[in-house]
Amino acid sequence: MTEPECPKCNAQFTYADGSMWICPQCAHEWSQFAAKEITEEKASDSSIRDAHGNVLQNGDSVIVIKELKVKGSSSAIKVGTKVKNIRLMDGGDGHDISCKIDGFGAMNLKSEFVKKA
Repeated sequence: MTEPECPKCNAQFTYADGSMWICPQCAHEWSQFAAKEITEEKASDSSIRDAHGNVLQNGDSVIVIKELKVKGSSSAIKVGTKVKNIRLMDGGDGHDISCKIDGFGAMNLKSEFVKKA
């Protein structure tokens, strides 16, 4: 079994000590049984969530929470820009929202930079 990520701080450098897993970054300890449950829970939950953990669905409206630079453009998408009627997709590169933004056109966004409106 590979070492699980820390459920508290998501650090990758965890190690086993007896029947416990330990995170050296935040000193969090949890049982190996709990680590298996957390791994199974993450695998079964394939929903796309915004920056605050809210589940997103097709047709939702979102608000950009970070200024986003656009490749090939001298301007950026400003904080607070509202994007309507999003479509969720399985983007291998992390861009899991497809949408149209006024003044920019069709674009793909990462769900970690938006919040549900």
